[in-house]
Amino acid sequence: MRTRVAIIGAGVSGLASIRCCLEEGLEPTCFERGSDVGGLWKFSDHAEEGRASIYQSVVTNSSKEMMCFPDFPYPDDYPNYMHHSQLQEYIRTFAQKKDLLRYIKFETVVTSIKKCPSFLVTGQWDIVVEKDGNQESIIFDAVMICSGHHVYPNLPTNSFPGLEKFQGSYLHSRDYKGPEVFRGKRVLVIGLGNSGSDIAVELSRLAAQVMISTRSGSWVMSRVWDDGYPWDMVYVTRFASFLRNILPPFVSDWLYVKKMNTWFKHENYGLVPLNGPLRKEPVFNDELPSRILCGAVSIKPNVKQFTETSAVFEDGTVFEAIDSIIFATGYDYAYPFLDDSVIKSRNNEVTLFKGVFPPQLGTPTLAVIGLVQSLGAAIPTADLQARWAAKVFAGSCILPSAKEMMDDIDEKMGKKLKWFGQSQTLQTDYITYMDELGSFIGTKPNIPWLFLTDPQLALEVYFGPCSPYQFRLMGPGKWDGARNAILTQWDRTVKPTRTRAIREAQRPRHFFNLLKMISFPVLLLAILLIFYS
Repeated sequence: MRTRVAIIGAGVSGLASIRCCLEEGLEPTCFERGSDVGGLWKFSDHAEEGRASIYQSVVTNSSKEMMCFPDFPYPDDYPNYMHHSQLQEYIRTFAQKKDLLRYIKFETVVTSIKKCPSFLVTGQWDIVVEKDGNQESIIFDAVMICSGHHVYPNLPTNSFPGLEKFQGSYLHSRDYKGPEVFRGKRVLVIGLGNSGSDIAVELSRLAAQVMISTRSGSWVMSRVWDDGYPWDMVYVTRFASFLRNILPPFVSDWLYVKKMNTWFKHENYGLVPLNGPLRKEPVFNDELPSRILCGAVSIKPNVKQFTETSAVFEDGTVFEAIDSIIFATGYDYAYPFLDDSVIKSRNNEVTLFKGVFPPQLGTPTLAVIGLVQSLGAAIPTADLQARWAAKVFAGSCILPSAKEMMDDIDEKMGKKLKWFGQSQTLQTDYITYMDELGSFIGTKPNIPWLFLTDPQLALEVYFGPCSPYQFRLMGPGKWDGARNAILTQWDRTVKPTRTRAIREAQRPRHFFNLLKMISFPVLLLAILLIFYS
């Protein structure tokens, strides 16, 4: 009998998991509580229980060439950064073209996932699902949890003395859908992440006054990067990742802070992070500095306490006559259908080998897809995680021992704390992580071999963007169109913006960028040699 795999959620992670299970000859069944695919990207005009929720104006922070399924590019005329409705259309098209819909049971809620009594022998799971008020228990050989981590809002009301006295209204950003109800109001947004920044900028056109309260600050990046190209097409490259990992920390930190301040000086806008060199995920917002410059948005430190009508900040200043507070304070990592100890096996920390497998299970028949965070896009990350997990379930990949996996988790945790800080322990370096997963299944690009056999492709793979196609270029699951997709990715990038074509489209100059990137380390080395000679 074929291995039966339960997949929880039909967002991008769930769809990737269905497809990867089919590639490995497994039998997937996906349970989705909603009526459509898309997960986070399926917009609803009200927040629904147990589902992620986005606001009407959401646009992607990753560009289309960097956030596609690795063998399924977006249409040429799609904009580089898409409105959620366009991304949802792409996701639905992918599910239809890959014939995945027939494996999904919609409007079905998973209420419980427990080990079978024979788990140590069989590795099987007892899953209870509910549809139309009727419950059913089903036995599966393996489980892939793909329900995401933007479902259960973190609303830290106990952290703000006096909030219980506040006479205005407050809500979590999960419940925010649009600015109209805040017209003419005085609004305080707590939190300087992507959602908080987006909401504050949008409100600033209708509200009477908008303030953002931030505890630690943040780097703010534009989606438009060097020479007008999408930020991730320029920043997320193998060569840049190599430099960041081999340079001395003080040089790497200096370059990082300098790059983050290229657009504007964060100190002058009250945005600079308390620990600047930490690689905390930046905020992507093309308008926030302009709205601050125009006085439409103000940045304040953490709230010390609330009164009936105002907020007192830690610097002693006061925001009076507040009508509404929006908590953009993120989400808790929660899977209410699963015992916490499976994923958080130590000190309430998420302990997953490579962010996917719980090391203490004994039998590797449960995988979490889409929980890690990085400066890379979610779709290719989930695709590679799902490919690895499906191969483990099929028996073609073997995991290390529980001790080896825990040792790896401890080692990686130390590095993450150094790079990202205490609050970002799910974060990881995108290219390093993808190459690790690719190594497990034989899909990591062989760069030296490419330089010997296909120099044109090698230059684009190493110095160009680390686009998803690279992980379907060779090895199991190879896509015949990957080489052409890599060599034509810049054509698809500039096509939607060249609606008035005057001259030939310009591509980034890899060699020139290489010289720019190494000029500082070379100059620094020269100075040190002169100083010590």
